[in-house]
Amino acid sequence: MISMADTDNYYDLTIIGGGPVGMFAATYARMHMAKTQIIESLDTLGGQVSALFPAKTLYDIPAYYQTTGKELIENLTEQTTAFKPDVFLGETVTSFSQTELGFEIKTTKRTTYSKAIILACGIGSFEPRKLRVASAAQFEGTKLHYFITDPSIFAGHDIAVAGGGDSAIDWALELAPIAKSVTVIHRRDKFRALESSMTKLEQQDNVSLLTPYTIKDFAQTSTDKLAVTLQKSRETTQEVCDFDDLIVNYGFTSSNNLIESWGLEMERHEIKVSEKQATSMPGVYAIGDTAYKEGRPALIASGMGEAPTAVNNALLYVYPDRRQPAHSTELMLKYKQ
Repeated sequence: MISMADTDNYYDLTIIGGGPVGMFAATYARMHMAKTQIIESLDTLGGQVSALFPAKTLYDIPAYYQTTGKELIENLTEQTTAFKPDVFLGETVTSFSQTELGFEIKTTKRTTYSKAIILACGIGSFEPRKLRVASAAQFEGTKLHYFITDPSIFAGHDIAVAGGGDSAIDWALELAPIAKSVTVIHRRDKFRALESSMTKLEQQDNVSLLTPYTIKDFAQTSTDKLAVTLQKSRETTQEVCDFDDLIVNYGFTSSNNLIESWGLEMERHEIKVSEKQATSMPGVYAIGDTAYKEGRPALIASGMGEAPTAVNNALLYVYPDRRQPAHSTELMLKYKQ
């Protein structure tokens, strides 16, 4: 016999993935008063948008002529936080299995339980390409950064940004107005970033470019600076530059091997879903870039539209006799009551 205590240990919905689509799914679930948790493998909400292109201008977000990735995540975070789902960061789901009440979910930190699951995993797990320098690990999180969650901590600092793609240049542009100086280090003379971004960067008085250089080593100085040893490409001569912080953006590696191990029907390395966003496993739904539908465009807007469909159908699965109001006005009246 199932006790009320057993039921209380279960979330109604678990959203796996804390990117824009997962955040909105959690918001909409909480509008329904569903007991909801978000599990995100990164140390911050925002997923790929926060990690890969926070300063990039986006033109395909409904209701915005244009916005940046950073602004989008800030607004979504404010909205999501207002509805108070439980949020677990820096935690990766390794497996889940069916139970009498729903699912047992195992993560890298704990075991948790949920009556239904919504997968919003994007392209799968991804992590930054790290510097292959022996001394790197001891400076990670203090003077060496692969993610930026709070740009204000770099105010008044001499900063080096390593990388030549859009994300690296976006961060250089984002930090230039508050930093004392920004030095962009790239192993080639030619950058991969948008020409318009490079033009903006070159117009900044406190920004300089160091090319073609690679980072060979670094150490802490007596004045608490980071002494970065640089070597010019195809040459043996080296030079040392001092910075307060080094931000490395060499891109990310992604893998959906973990997702493929969950036993769901796949199509082109994505999770095949029905019109209800249901996967091949009852009680499990998928939305966003991790979900496969023929003809589906890989846009944030597409995933946002799929989130309410998945939430409504997941809650209908959990509570088949409960009518699910669909409109936000009706939902908010119920939520406030």
